[in-house]
Amino acid sequence: MTSLILILISALFFNGIIGRVKSISAGRKGPGVMQPVRDVIRLFRKGSVYSETTGPVFRIAPAVYLASVLAACLCIPFGSKPGLISFSYDFVFFAYALALGKFFCIIAALDTGSSFEGMGASREATYSMLAEPAFFLIMGSLAMMTGHSSFQSIFAAIQPSSPMGWTLAVIAALILLILAMVENSRMPVDDPKTHLELTMIHEVMVLDNSGIDLGLIFVTGYLKFAMYAALIANLFIGSIPVGFGIPAFLAVQFACAVIIGLNESFTARYRMNHNPQFIFTLTCIALLAVFGMMLIAGKTI
Repeated sequence: MTSLILILISALFFNGIIGRVKSISAGRKGPGVMQPVRDVIRLFRKGSVYSETTGPVFRIAPAVYLASVLAACLCIPFGSKPGLISFSYDFVFFAYALALGKFFCIIAALDTGSSFEGMGASREATYSMLAEPAFFLIMGSLAMMTGHSSFQSIFAAIQPSSPMGWTLAVIAALILLILAMVENSRMPVDDPKTHLELTMIHEVMVLDNSGIDLGLIFVTGYLKFAMYAALIANLFIGSIPVGFGIPAFLAVQFACAVIIGLNESFTARYRMNHNPQFIFTLTCIALLAVFGMMLIAGKTI
């Protein structure tokens, strides 16, 4: 329960911190930290408009998308304290709960009958397919290192004080951070500020959403950022007391938001045909971590 509350709190500020970092880096005053929350409240006060070509799938997709991410958040522990959903190989449930929400987003975009949204859905599906192996490989290497098979037991057993523990924790944190940017369609994979349909990915998928539905999609994106940052925080807080763990958890959330903001301030978006190569690189890095753990464990031939 502790992790869920902290994720919800962090989600309120995560995108706002990214925006403030980008504004400061560009020398602008920019919006306040709470501007994303105010935008969502404004959308919740509006009604949704539906095209005549859309069906029931389009209407329920935003709610399913939010529910899937909330279900995934319930699996995330707080150090040695388990999440509300905890069992062996719960990280598989975590991954496919997110996949369910992504699937509904994709078919909702196709349900509009728009060629542009279909193009964005195709790109989103491709990038998600390329990113998924990296998550499973890094979780597999962590499971191999600790000898456990659930989020709670894996994170509780990680000891960053050892050189191997630090190395694997840093690699896992890097992969999870980049996965967060890929899953949320941020730089350098996608530019959330672009309005050119030919180069948009996630944004073009939600062009027909409005009002409460669009607000739910925004809220889900905020939660996904905080959720991945929570996984990164768990790599380092381990079994430290709650009194020290909560500030450390929030500090990692803040650091992740700052890093993403700086990345979006000083890097350019990749060309579309370079994105698959960039995402597949994550899988290669995760595979190296798996081979490293196999060598240490003596499980290679």
